[in-house]
Amino acid sequence: MRTIGLEEHFVTEELAGYGAGTSTIAAPAVWAEASRKLLDLTGERLAAMDAAGLDVQVLSLNSPGIQAERDPSVAVTRAAAVNDLLAATIAQHPTRFAGFAALPLQDPQAAAKELERAVTQLGLRGALVNAHTQGRYLDDPALRVVWEYASGLDVPLYLHPANGVDTPHVLADHPVLTGPMWSWGCDTAAHTLRLIFGGVFDEFPDAKLLLGHMGEGLPFVLWRLDSRWAFHDHHGIDLARGNPSEYLRHNLYITTSGVCDAPPLLCSILALGADRILFGTDYPFEDMATATAFLAAAPISEADRAKIAHGNAERLLKL
Repeated sequence: MRTIGLEEHFVTEELAGYGAGTSTIAAPAVWAEASRKLLDLTGERLAAMDAAGLDVQVLSLNSPGIQAERDPSVAVTRAAAVNDLLAATIAQHPTRFAGFAALPLQDPQAAAKELERAVTQLGLRGALVNAHTQGRYLDDPALRVVWEYASGLDVPLYLHPANGVDTPHVLADHPVLTGPMWSWGCDTAAHTLRLIFGGVFDEFPDAKLLLGHMGEGLPFVLWRLDSRWAFHDHHGIDLARGNPSEYLRHNLYITTSGVCDAPPLLCSILALGADRILFGTDYPFEDMATATAFLAAAPISEADRAKIAHGNAERLLKL
């Protein structure tokens, strides 16, 4: 069965320094090995794909990427350069790779134009955004132009975690909980809820958002979100779709990246539907072969397995 992975990371020598904050979270030996694999775009990566039975990787710049750059003009230049490199790599291996653009969100207008260039000229399939950009989230009014372009181009934005702006007090003396162990998922789920309650999906009803890691926990709380929305002071907010869950069912797609476990997969299928779930491996931070074996053995129908393995990605990304 054809299998397409949507959360497949890389980095370049020039941009590797942006990941210094992430390097402090990982065990040194683990980070060194991941860093080596991130820098390899076509050698060991293709061999590992073949061994795991992964036909296509949709490549994306590793977190936090361009968004860690403080100078907007530098961010614009480096985003264009890395997107050109990504497109050239895909052109060399068009049956094995596709890509998500990196965006210089420090300059919203430039980011929107770079998304347009990446999609219409370079053939990339959307963009991946790593959490906040210098403390600014995707519901910020200044970034509505990026949503406008993404909606007009009919491409998704993939929201991926990164280190937060600060460390919540509850985590302050437990550093093991900071990062992918716990805080990244909470931050990304909260970021997604900001998009709903901030009106992004009312302004752009057909916008498409991708989340990794089996939806960062959101598929498991749909009923409670609606129940507490009925209870809560709305603070003047009016949701055109009525309930928060309606946005998650309408605007959200999720990937299996980093979650090779049947119970959350089954819950996500029941909560969102198999048409909303795509495959991902989270390479090189997870093992490709473990991920493909999980999908092959998951206790789901063959029709749903085909959708998750490749059909939904082909439809959503026009592959």
